[in-house]
Amino acid sequence: MAADYATMAELKAQLGIEEDDTSRDARAGRAVRAASRAIERACGRRFWLDEDAQTRTYRLEGRTVRDADGALLLVDDIGDTGGLLVEAGTGSSWAAVAGFETHPDNALADGKPVTGLFRPSATWGRAGTRVRVTARFGWPAVPDDIAEAALIQASRLFKRADSPEGVMGSSEWGVVRLSRRDPDVWALIEPYILPGFG
Repeated sequence: MAADYATMAELKAQLGIEEDDTSRDARAGRAVRAASRAIERACGRRFWLDEDAQTRTYRLEGRTVRDADGALLLVDDIGDTGGLLVEAGTGSSWAAVAGFETHPDNALADGKPVTGLFRPSATWGRAGTRVRVTARFGWPAVPDDIAEAALIQASRLFKRADSPEGVMGSSEWGVVRLSRRDPDVWALIEPYILPGFG
């Protein structure tokens, strides 16, 4: 089940809503969920970690990078390698693969996910081979930038009820049209966007 990157309590504090005021909790909850899913869509990835190991299957075509040292298989973000199982096969027959390294080096120690599996001096198989990976997918922990972006975006979505046409008014500034993208949210999430997204 998808996890959110901010809490309703954090959003209420940001908006100055008293903790015991529950009259707008449903709207606040929707804003937090919508902001979290919007960030995932913009980045092309998610930042919460699976509670249990999941299995995903990959075709080699378009996911393998070969060089003189070996072959790198690009996989979805892996946030925990405990119990990592890698198998190769053609559909009904699978065999465990050994002798691979996680990529990039020290990713989990640096708070980042594993994004590839490298086989030194070897390949992942020939055409038609598939690789099945069992792991906990996601990020080791939600990055602070993503949590802050979710809180800013959730606050913005919550306030949209006061600006249904994308226009806000102020006695000091007059009428102001809201931009489609919050520049602060974009600056926070941009380093996490997978190529081809955003």
